[in-house]
Amino acid sequence: MSTEISQRQLRNDSGRIMRALSEGKTFTITRNGEPVGALTPLRRRRFVLAEAAVELFGAAAPMDYESLRRDLDQVADQDPTVRA
Repeated sequence: MSTEISQRQLRNDSGRIMRALSEGKTFTITRNGEPVGALTPLRRRRFVLAEAAVELFGAAAPMDYESLRRDLDQVADQDPTVRA
């Protein structure tokens, strides 16, 4: 849910608003009571430890590489000829 804040609040409380953005909160900016814009947090890239990834994918079903290759060959053009 977005919190409405005025243009004046944005100017005067920018530090508090930036901290709230970093916590995932969103804001609708108003001017004279009319919405004029939105502030939304950006999605951050998250670092995943290699051990966690190995553990996660370790439980995945085994792959049949020959079957995968056949499926890919059916849908993708594997012609290595350079196109002009």
